[in-house]
Amino acid sequence: MKNTTALTTLALLIALFFGVVVINNELLGHYRIDLTEDKVYSLSPGSQKVLDELDEPIVLYFFFSDSASKGMTALRNYANRVQSLLEEYASRANGKITLKVIDPEPFSEAEDLAVQYGLTGATLGPVGEAIYFGLAGTNAVDDQFSIGFFDPQQETFLEYDISKLIYQLSDPEPVSVTLLTDLNLLGGQNPMSGQYTPPMTFYSQLNQLYDVTTIGSDASQLPDDTDVLVVVHPQNLSESLLYSIDQFAMKQGRILLFMDSHYESDPMAMMSAMGANASEFSLLEKWGINVDTSKVVLDARLGLDIRTPEGAVARHPGIIGLTGEQLNREDIITANLELINGSSFAPLSLNQDSRLRLTPLAYSSQDGVAVSSSDYALTRDPGALQRMLDTTKQQYTLAARIAGATRSAYDSAPDFEESNAMQSAHVSQTTQLNVIVFTDADMLADRFWVQQSNFFGETLFTPFANNGDAVINASENLAGSSALISIRGRGTYARPFEVVQALEAKAEARFREQEERLQAQLQQTEAQLAELQSVQNESGALTLSPEQQAALDEFIAQRGAIRRELRDVRYQLERDIDTLGNYLKLLNIAVAPLVLVSLLWLSARLFKRRAGKQVREELAA
Repeated sequence: MKNTTALTTLALLIALFFGVVVINNELLGHYRIDLTEDKVYSLSPGSQKVLDELDEPIVLYFFFSDSASKGMTALRNYANRVQSLLEEYASRANGKITLKVIDPEPFSEAEDLAVQYGLTGATLGPVGEAIYFGLAGTNAVDDQFSIGFFDPQQETFLEYDISKLIYQLSDPEPVSVTLLTDLNLLGGQNPMSGQYTPPMTFYSQLNQLYDVTTIGSDASQLPDDTDVLVVVHPQNLSESLLYSIDQFAMKQGRILLFMDSHYESDPMAMMSAMGANASEFSLLEKWGINVDTSKVVLDARLGLDIRTPEGAVARHPGIIGLTGEQLNREDIITANLELINGSSFAPLSLNQDSRLRLTPLAYSSQDGVAVSSSDYALTRDPGALQRMLDTTKQQYTLAARIAGATRSAYDSAPDFEESNAMQSAHVSQTTQLNVIVFTDADMLADRFWVQQSNFFGETLFTPFANNGDAVINASENLAGSSALISIRGRGTYARPFEVVQALEAKAEARFREQEERLQAQLQQTEAQLAELQSVQNESGALTLSPEQQAALDEFIAQRGAIRRELRDVRYQLERDIDTLGNYLKLLNIAVAPLVLVSLLWLSARLFKRRAGKQVREELAA
């Protein structure tokens, strides 16, 4: 009877186990709990919004050379991380994303498909096989986009890259960029040299990527199809145009702005001292943003060398190069940039009562000094500017991403003819303003970041700084949806073994000490051997005195002892790590199950005792 009961109980437990597994896989598959510190396996609200806005099914092809990457533990772990995140996208897309995982083995149709989608095969390892590790996607109308290779060093932007690809598949319409400026972007005859100058390189790059419409300050309003507004060194804008920009900010809110305290690249400003050539954009102050164009930031540490009119070379504290230390490594716009050159940057901040959020993209060093832009414009001697640095120094924000809530600069549509049609559509506030501000417009001029050369009659442009990359990155980021813009860099999935690292560091310190001793002994021996080699008999054979031979034998024995000590240090290191590993295995394999079984036994005893007590009480009643 007892055996029958035990078998029945075991069968029920097995059936219950398989039932729970089936229910979990079929009904609870997309419910997950992310216990990682930075929630690296979860989607941010911005990514979830991109998925919610999908209006057609898409197919994602995840290519990873699983068979060719045997032994590449770090890469395979990262591939598992990427695949897990892609599965999270698919499970959250309500059936609108189909994920296909493909192993593109060499000379297979899968490899041809990876090449067809534009994926890059990286040659890794001693065998030299191509490793594919990328993502391609297609939509219902056969548009396709891809991520050529998932670089583990760019892991913090993994979610952004995937969400961007999905957004591109869901909204493949070309982006319309309106460029507002009075600067001569198209080139032409230079009034200083009389020679023809080509279009600005950044303008040519924008034209290659987007549908660009250029308007000047004489325009009355922005084009209706504007997706992203790029404003470069604004001056003398009409009231109707300012109102149109304000309403664009309240509705779409995607503006890339280049302000300047003194635009030095203006040919007239370069020919004569005409005073500060500052940008004018009154909307910023009313939105809660302060670009102080009455000041220029000087930086002795970041100043670049220039050639003076006298032919000498001097450091100019107003013409500065922002290196990686001055660029925000956690924002997609500046994460991979190494150098941005510019001139006469203005300080950037928010007003005290502003509800906006400011994320710095670039900033000066701690040696920044703000001086009058008028004095700066009239001072052509770098030495005189150097003397202005003997004042209070601090770090200034020179470029930033500004987002959040703000009010319109206008209580209602102004009373002018162009505004009649917009009067009823006036928007008084927004919670989704997205403005990227660079406080220098000179950085767009070719002389600050690109070098021209003539190659068989063709002009080639070679960048020596990342100014153009900053413009393209900012434009590309703003061209996405507000949900995509909101996605920031995420944490990494790898968790360090801190105790193991501490053991390794301790042993490495001991090893280095021993290694230095050995190197010192080797240097002494080489000197001794060089001296001994100079003592030779007539036949060319090396002759050693008994004392020299004894000294050499003593060193060889000492060297052997030190090498044995080094091996012992390594052995101790490995033994300490193995001991820690065995201890963790014991906890996971033995102790944890024992604790679980003990808890179950105690629970069973408790329930049994309560049941017995209840039966006794019922019998007594």
